[in-house]
Formats: sequence, C-alpha cells, structure tokens
Amino acid sequence: MLKTSIVILAALALNTLSELHAEPRAPYQAAGIPAEVKVDARWNFYRDYAQATGLLKQIAAAHPEICRLESLGTSYGGREMWVLTISNQAKGDEATERAKPAMWIDGGIHANEIQAVDVVLYTAWYLTESYGKNQFVTDLVDERVFYLMPMMSPDSRDAHMYSPNTTNTPRGGQRPVDDDRDGRFDEDPADDLDGDGSITQMRKHDRLGRWKPNADYPQLMERADADEPGGYRLLGSEGIDNDGDGQVNEDDAGYYDPNRDWPWQWQPGYVQGGAYRYPFSVAENRMVGEFVMDHPNIAGGQSYHNTGGLILRGPGSKSDRWPADDIRVFDQIAERGVQMLPGYRYINTADELYEVWGGETDWLYAMQGIFAYTNELNTPFNLFRKADEGGGFFASDEDRKLFDEALLLGDGFVEWHEVDHPQYGKVEIGGFKKNWGRQPPSFLLEEECHRNMAFTLWHADQMPQAEIVAATAEKLPGGLTQITATLLNRKLTPTRSTFNVQKGLTRPDLVSIGVGEIAADGEVVAALVSDEPEFLKARDIRQNPHEVRIDKLDSYTPLYVRWLVTGDGPWKITLDSIKGGRAKATATLE
Repeated sequence: MLKTSIVILAALALNTLSELHAEPRAPYQAAGIPAEVKVDARWNFYRDYAQATGLLKQIAAAHPEICRLESLGTSYGGREMWVLTISNQAKGDEATERAKPAMWIDGGIHANEIQAVDVVLYTAWYLTESYGKNQFVTDLVDERVFYLMPMMSPDSRDAHMYSPNTTNTPRGGQRPVDDDRDGRFDEDPADDLDGDGSITQMRKHDRLGRWKPNADYPQLMERADADEPGGYRLLGSEGIDNDGDGQVNEDDAGYYDPNRDWPWQWQPGYVQGGAYRYPFSVAENRMVGEFVMDHPNIAGGQSYHNTGGLILRGPGSKSDRWPADDIRVFDQIAERGVQMLPGYRYINTADELYEVWGGETDWLYAMQGIFAYTNELNTPFNLFRKADEGGGFFASDEDRKLFDEALLLGDGFVEWHEVDHPQYGKVEIGGFKKNWGRQPPSFLLEEECHRNMAFTLWHADQMPQAEIVAATAEKLPGGLTQITATLLNRKLTPTRSTFNVQKGLTRPDLVSIGVGEIAADGEVVAALVSDEPEFLKARDIRQNPHEVRIDKLDSYTPLYVRWLVTGDGPWKITLDSIKGGRAKATATLE
C-alpha cells in the first residue's frame, strides 16, 4: 500500500513539473480581438507621425503576402505620404490588373482631428491580424483591395501634438499664409503663456465685466444676466499681440483648409473660407488625387474626421443634385452604420450641416464614381450615454466639466491661474486641455476605432461584385448555337453609380464572348440584352455584338445577355466591370 502511494505521489509530482515546463496556454481570448497577433499594438493612446510610420512598417513587414507599403511623395514638411495596400495578391494581382473592387480609406486631412489617423491604423492592423482567422475579414482581403492613407496632413499632426494648440488647431496645413494681409506670414500665433502645451482661455477681473463663474462649476465662465454683475472680461485664447496691430492670435500657422481644395464644385476663398489658390493647389491632396485616378477600381471611400458623431454623405453644395438611385444606396449602407455607432446620426452635408465647396468625398463621388462617406468621429453621447444627448458637435461645457471631474479625475482641465500679460497686465488663464474634446479620452479610443472600422468593412463588403451566375449553350437549326449568360451583382452598390452613367465617368461594363480564341471558325451573328430571361423585351446589339456594353448591374437585379454564334465551342464569357471586378464562365453544348 505504501509503495502504491509513493508511485501515485511521484506521478503527481512529475505531472506538476511537466505543467510547469509546458508551453503556456493562450490567455482567454476576448471576442472581436485577433488572437496570436504578429504586431502587438495598443489602442489607448495617440501616435505621432514617427510612431504611426513605425507601426505601418511593422504591419507591412509582418504580413508581406497581403501588404504593400509605399509613399506617394513627401509633404510640405518633408514627411512621407504613406499608403498601405492590403489584398491577397495570390488571388488577383492588384498592382498590375486592378481587377478587384477597392476601398479607399483616409484620415487626418484636418490634422487636429487626430483619432481619424488612429482609426485608419487600427483598420490596417485589424485586417492583417484577422486575415486567415476571421472568415469575414479573410473573404474581404481575398476579394477586395484596401488602400489606406492614415495621415493626409502629417505635418500638422505633429504640430498639434508638440506645439501649443487648442483641441481645434491646427485644422489646416503648415504652408505659411498671410492671414491678416499685413505682408507678414504666420507672425501672430497663439502663445502658450504658462508653457503647459495647451492653449486655453484668458480672463481678467473687471467689476464691469459681463462674465461670471458658473454656479455649479466655478471653473466655467458664463454670461451674467442683464440684472446682475459679472466681474470678469473674457479675452479670448491664450496669447499676445506679437505684431503690434492691436489684435491677438490673428495670424497663426498657415491657414488653408485641405478639405476645400478638391476640384468638384470648388470655390475661391471669398465664397468658401479656407480655399487655397486653386483646386489641388495643396500638394498632399494632389498626390492623393493622382493615386485615386490611377486606381479606377476604387468603388468605395471613407474619410475620417471629427467631431459630432455623424455619418455624412454629399452633396456639399445646395446647388448640387444627386440621383435618387444613388442616394438610396447611400441610405441603405448608412442605415447599418447608425446601428453600429451609438449616438451617431446620418445626414446630408449641405442641407443638414453646412455647405462645403471643394470637399474630398464629393470629388470622390462626382468625379470618380465612388460611393464615399465622411464620418465625424466622437459623439457627445459617449460622455454619459444619455438618451437625449447628441445632435451637436460638442457636449455642453457642464457635461464636459462633470466628465472631467468624474471620469478623467481632473486631468482634462487647466485650473485658472494668474500670469503676467504684456498688454493686459495681470490675467488668469485656464480651461479645457487640447488633448480631449474633439477627440475621445484614452479609454474610449479603442471602441471608437473598432466601431468605425466595422462600419467601413461593412461598406467594403457591399461594394459591387459582378458575377456570371449561369452560362448555357443550346443548339438551334441552321448551324447556330444560342449562348445565354445570366449576370448578377449581389451587393448593395451598383457596378456604376447612376451619376457615373449619366456623366460617363468610367466606361460601361463589358460582357464579351470569346469565340475567336477557342473556335477559330466561329463568329458572333447577333447579341441581345434583356432584364428578363424570356427576352420578350430585348435590346438588339448591332455594333460589336461580341462585346456587349451595359450601363451597370444594380443590386440583386439580374441581367441576361444572349448571343447567336456559329462554331462548336466551348465559348468563354468574360464580364469586366471597372468597379465591380471581373468574372469568367464557359458555355458548352451538352
């Protein structure tokens, strides 16, 4: 009995030792997160240009079979304009064939809207790390192409992070501009009077002033009622009159708006504030424009901005009118987005927000035939997720102050403190810091990234996918054979927008039959196109019947093409859609 006990104890000891030296078990995997990642990335902080570049290089190096990283050139400040291409090259060479529908995704055209960059980086990371593990992602990367440009304005991204700014600056680029037209450039920027990196507000004690501290949050200022004293004057953003013209902070780092620089419906500065010299006068935009024009297979677009919790579609100008068929497509895709993004609203830019002339996503749609959205990231709803919150760009100051006290533990506000000012004398400065407000705090960043990425992947999945679902051959009298092909697009987005068809932005879809390649003695005698399989109402194709041109394939709306041919076959049928991809089928006689 003693010997048996010793044997059992020895076995238990060996088991314990083997467990100690065994490979560690994988941790419990949270749903929605890729397992066993090659690039271990965190998503609760904001990366500067160098860190974002490093992450892109890591992703591309870790996944060479599906990634290609390239630079379109350098920005005004000498920074590379990175584009990461993600697609399974083994299932269609994107670089030479351009035969798969593609999705363009960008962020940070307004560089102070910093989480826009991180959403694009997160999308690149999630796609690559989930490939081969998540079936939905794997199918997307196999069947689609993703072109991702995280940093549209890389110079101003670093300027926002490392120079004194508010949460709203710099919105434009870094090229010098004479904002106040005094012959000098960028000579009167905001000044960080206390050296804390944030540009806050200035106030001054004044018994005749019309501003007073808020009763509940005395750090906040509010206008006094008409029948009560105030006690303070508000002096605007932190800064001094650097050029002695009596104005403070009126000529900051070059102001022009990169999202007022695109050719469609462009207007000069006296109509559209922020417009630069002429369309594509911002070189960074021109690089992007040339890339997009060189990739006509791009069928979907997503540009990330902030703030307000919005999914925006055009048109940006009230004078612009888009076809109802196309708006219906926008509506159907965005309907899912509203479900996926709590607190977000889907609206039309010109009629429900404000007019934009020369906006990027309008150009993508109206000149490149791309169904594109702008997402305004971050919503007031995320502060306390109250049912009645939302509908504005920012939460109320009161809610922001409560959020700062309750959830940021005071880290989001600079308490009022006294400094010497060369023009105003003793003043107090304080207010919300630059690192939150338009952008979410760290603990909300990853959720914002993931939800918006998921919406964009849904959009990418709904890009057109042209198919030949059937190809039949039937022998007829007189030595003729009847070939019938059934074409279908199972996605919400048509192979060409109605606006594209009307304006001829891209060539029509082509359906061809390859008689000459396979049966040299055969020829195409006639061709018909119909929207019903009986061909009771058909369009006769008299010119080049071997290559039928069709306007588009709408969602789940089959189209039928029929040829009368001579020869013995088999007959190779090819469907070639610039934005809907390519499909092939072979028809043979039984």
